[in-house]
Amino acid sequence: MIKTPNLSTDGIIKLFDKNENFKGIVLIERLNKPYGLALPGGFVDIGEKVEDALIREMKEETNLDVKIESLLNIYSDPKRDPRFHTASVVYICKAYGVPKAQDDAKEIFVYKLDEIPLDKLVFDHKEIVTDFLKTI
Repeated sequence: MIKTPNLSTDGIIKLFDKNENFKGIVLIERLNKPYGLALPGGFVDIGEKVEDALIREMKEETNLDVKIESLLNIYSDPKRDPRFHTASVVYICKAYGVPKAQDDAKEIFVYKLDEIPLDKLVFDHKEIVTDFLKTI
């Protein structure tokens, strides 16, 4: 059997109110190890498109319906996840409403871009968010 990295997807959710006012990006406090703040995300199921997995995972963890705007990058450093080797496809998304922590999210936060606690992010999410901030 061929062994490959686990495929995951993460979303940078840009949250807006109904008047198109930008509120910030959504971060979750993880319910499971490794504990800490993270972008919402999860693993792609067998037979599932990565884009569909992203939309599903965002709904499961934040209760938000997201619209994918663009692909940010693919992150695949074997050391990015302390549990095992993962490769993550990261999308920039847009959503409206009030996020609610669900599934693997213990708590949910919305941070303005200049208030993101980069040093509290787990995995390689500091690198991902920093890359995102360079696109703005």
